Amino acid sequence: MADVRCRLCGVPATETFVDLGMSPLCESYLSSESLDGPENFYPLHVRICPSCLLVQLPEYVSGGEIFSDYAYFSSYSDSWVAHARRYAGTMVDALGLGPGHLVTEVASNDGYLLRHFVAAGVPVLGVEPAANVAEVARSVGVRTETCFLGARTGADLADRYGRADLVVANNVYAHVPDLLGFTAGLAALVKPTGLVTLEFPHLLRLIEGRQFDTIYHEHYQYLSLATARRALATAGLAVTDVEELPTHGGSLRVHARPGAGGEASTNVKAVLAAEADAGLHTLAGHAGFAEAVFTIKRELLEFLLAARAAGRRVVGYGAPGKGNTLLNHCGIRSDLLAYTVDRSPHKQGRYLPGTHIPVHPPERIAADRPDYVLVLPWNLRAELTGQLAYVRRWGGRLVFPIPRLEIAP
Repeated sequence: MADVRCRLCGVPATETFVDLGMSPLCESYLSSESLDGPENFYPLHVRICPSCLLVQLPEYVSGGEIFSDYAYFSSYSDSWVAHARRYAGTMVDALGLGPGHLVTEVASNDGYLLRHFVAAGVPVLGVEPAANVAEVARSVGVRTETCFLGARTGADLADRYGRADLVVANNVYAHVPDLLGFTAGLAALVKPTGLVTLEFPHLLRLIEGRQFDTIYHEHYQYLSLATARRALATAGLAVTDVEELPTHGGSLRVHARPGAGGEASTNVKAVLAAEADAGLHTLAGHAGFAEAVFTIKRELLEFLLAARAAGRRVVGYGAPGKGNTLLNHCGIRSDLLAYTVDRSPHKQGRYLPGTHIPVHPPERIAADRPDYVLVLPWNLRAELTGQLAYVRRWGGRLVFPIPRLEIAP
């Protein structure tokens, strides 16, 4: 086994959490011209540190290679935009934000969140490493710098724009290979009296929900509250509160402030206690996930093979990164899943990495009237069940692969 060092504490990360084999980068969608060319596949071998218990994927691929030009645009998910709007309204009211304040978001994507602060008259700064995505944010009036956050860039941005009253980091804390440098950058961006909030998928929910498809190369770590608190403390950020969210299959929103911190909130104590009860504060408590992954793989393949044998047609809905982990790990190709569709024009007309399944506009489903629609972004089940209700008109049914295979009535 290669010498993999924990990116939080430096101890050799010798223990395996789960090994999903080899997979391409989950957002590396292919053009028709590149289908006959070579593709790079990298390991998805997730380790766990025996000392600090950080569950982590080695940096098989650099963040620069993954995020400098990116195919994910947050604004194409209605539920995610609504989630961002609610958060912005809550923060404006709770912190009394106005024209004399500053909100800085790291990994600000296409301005999906900061535009709501702009509409409320609050100055903003977006920090987004993907130049193509940052340009979209600027086009809707969101001031955005294109760079990766680290200790040095955080200090530079604070010098140029001022330190922020609120620093937001949504779905990025799991995406940074330089965990310590990124955390130092957060501390540099926030005022001594300011607030940092971070949202990330909760390892506890990942394990409970058998959400192995959320493992891919751009997710470098899989965080519990305990490990996130250890990481934030390295830059003098103390966790003061936490909220449990339904997003991405179950996430945490952690509140942290500069300083030593005081007594942990009731919410913090409750989440830490739930993690401890589930065994996540011990190495042994992380065992058994690989068997759960195999069960999902078996159930999905049995369904697809039976559908094919019965002459039924199955197509997909969505082209999320998680779907590419699921399809590649299970070895699913276009003989079992004819195509998938996606609302993002940046993915339409392209092909999924590894599997080469074509991506079409959503209207293709109504035109073809397939027997089953496999919903790849299963975490958006409530939103997509409504959007795809028309499938029932011809007797079609929706299929959800996780946490267990379910064919909706």
